Amino acid sequence: MLVRLAWRNLWRQKRRTLLTASSIALALFLSLLMRSFQEGQYTSNIENNGKSGVGIIQLQDPDFRDSESIDELLPSTEAFIHKARKIDNIDAILPRIHGFSLASVGSKSKGVLVNGIAPNKETDYTHLADKLISGQYLHVEDTDILLAEGVAQYFNVSVGDEFVLYGQGYRGQTAAGVFTVKGILSFPMRELNNSQVYLSLNQAQILFRTNQQVTSWVVSLHSLDAMAQTVEELQNAYPDVSVRDWMDLSPELEQSIVLDRVSGLIMMYLLYGIVGFGLFATLLMMTLERQREFAVMLATGLVRMKLLLMVFIESWFIGLFGVVIGASLAVPIIVYFYQNPIRLSGDLALQMLEMGYEPIMPVSISPELVVSQIWIVAVMLLICLLYPMWRIVTLDIVSGLKGGAHAH
Repeated sequence: MLVRLAWRNLWRQKRRTLLTASSIALALFLSLLMRSFQEGQYTSNIENNGKSGVGIIQLQDPDFRDSESIDELLPSTEAFIHKARKIDNIDAILPRIHGFSLASVGSKSKGVLVNGIAPNKETDYTHLADKLISGQYLHVEDTDILLAEGVAQYFNVSVGDEFVLYGQGYRGQTAAGVFTVKGILSFPMRELNNSQVYLSLNQAQILFRTNQQVTSWVVSLHSLDAMAQTVEELQNAYPDVSVRDWMDLSPELEQSIVLDRVSGLIMMYLLYGIVGFGLFATLLMMTLERQREFAVMLATGLVRMKLLLMVFIESWFIGLFGVVIGASLAVPIIVYFYQNPIRLSGDLALQMLEMGYEPIMPVSISPELVVSQIWIVAVMLLICLLYPMWRIVTLDIVSGLKGGAHAH
């Protein structure tokens, strides 16, 4: 009975009901679009950062984080990593060796970062082979070396020239070798271009005398949404290993995302605040102009709690209309742009292409975004209902019948 009464009451003032529901729908529509584009961009930035070399998660020796020493290693054997391969959300696992060496050609010398990689797995994930500007990419058993363009220019070497590395290997052993330059890579970031050299993993293990050990295992994921669970599963599988996620590996990226997300949330809450004031005014007006009606209902025996429930149902009908309309408009647009992302052009697109990123505006299609927005609408509606409900609770029947204000 209360539901039927609430439904009929809504359509006594059709224009007010539709306008109020439409304002909620517009706020939900705009917020869903804004948040979907924002979260899609964040996800893309995280994945692109991972593909630039950091990965989404890394397994390291607990002491490697502070020391970055070639002495702090993990096994590179299949027996060690097979537990990680069993985790469903893990997409790829790459072994790596990172070490520092003094590079020398003729009378010139310079410190460089040496990367030992599994060539095929590395290019499948980071597209390293696409950065070649001359020469050829590495093979698994290669004894040659790849140089970043800035390193090659500093030493004035090209494909086929010899390149000397000299440094400290595992447990203080000498790490020295002469290598032939097989290819030259170009990176968009100046820091990478001026410091990176690449060897096959086998050759790096020989150079640094690490045997069957690596400095890190780089992990990529199918879904970033399940990253926390994946980190927990890895920690359970490897209790004596440091499991570092992208937020720990790239704190500057995390900070930029947090700042941008906060600004987006402020805009979203301002939008809901404006809509909330309108919703509050509507609900209060609905209550005040119906005081005589409510007093008659109470005088004829309707329990006050049921009257409150009826008004509550009316308000939630309005909120439900707004949510259904807003979501029905927003979700198809979000799905469309998820499947057909906006392609960028101009200088920004060129910069992204140079970095190896696809020049698009990605969209997140996470159901959690829709659910969170619906929760915000629900909380906003509850807050707006507090004062009108209090007016009904304190409504004096006699004053209401006379058309006056509630009794003190």
